Amino acid sequence: MGFTLPPRMNNTAAADNVRSLMARKDAIEAETDAQFSVLQSNGVAMDTPLLDAEGFPRADIDLWAVRHARVRVIELRNDHKALMDRIMVALQKVYDPAAQAQTVPPAASSEDSTSDGALQPFAKVDGVAPGSPAATAGLLREDLVLSFGPLVKSSFTGTSLQPLAELVAAQENQEVIIEVLRSSDRRVRLTFIPRRGWGGRGLLGCHIVPYSG
Repeated sequence: MGFTLPPRMNNTAAADNVRSLMARKDAIEAETDAQFSVLQSNGVAMDTPLLDAEGFPRADIDLWAVRHARVRVIELRNDHKALMDRIMVALQKVYDPAAQAQTVPPAASSEDSTSDGALQPFAKVDGVAPGSPAATAGLLREDLVLSFGPLVKSSFTGTSLQPLAELVAAQENQEVIIEVLRSSDRRVRLTFIPRRGWGGRGLLGCHIVPYSG
């Protein structure tokens, strides 16, 4: 999916850095797909033996191309993992109110916490699909979201949860720590791994709606 940022942050250096990193991520993923296409065209995978039953190099495949593709896939996977860590840090600089402290009036910080320093909920879980990443993480219907990765209440403008959707897309197959308020007085920390292929729609498998109670 395309990467967009809230209008109020579109011109910041932090946002530009995120866009640059996301472009690099897309390029890495495209090259990885291309290298896997080389393997598929030779009918092999990352762990397929390249020697025949007698111990000689197989003559039915392009050994140089396959070996090169395998090495390149490993390199790209390492690059991708390191880049995702950088994207997470960059997103935190965009969305974390502490990182935006110089541009946010002092009074605005009260939106994130109460007088005792507790985070304020900004979203509510309206449903969780069985067998989904959300269900695996332990998310329950009626949970109130206090934080989602670096995102807190003031990371959002109006009732749009677009920053959350963007963060989930950027963190596909990577851990995301969230904190929820359960049963009005119990705070719970959960670990998500947004992913496809779990048998349903979306990367999380839950319905989250804005909360302003």
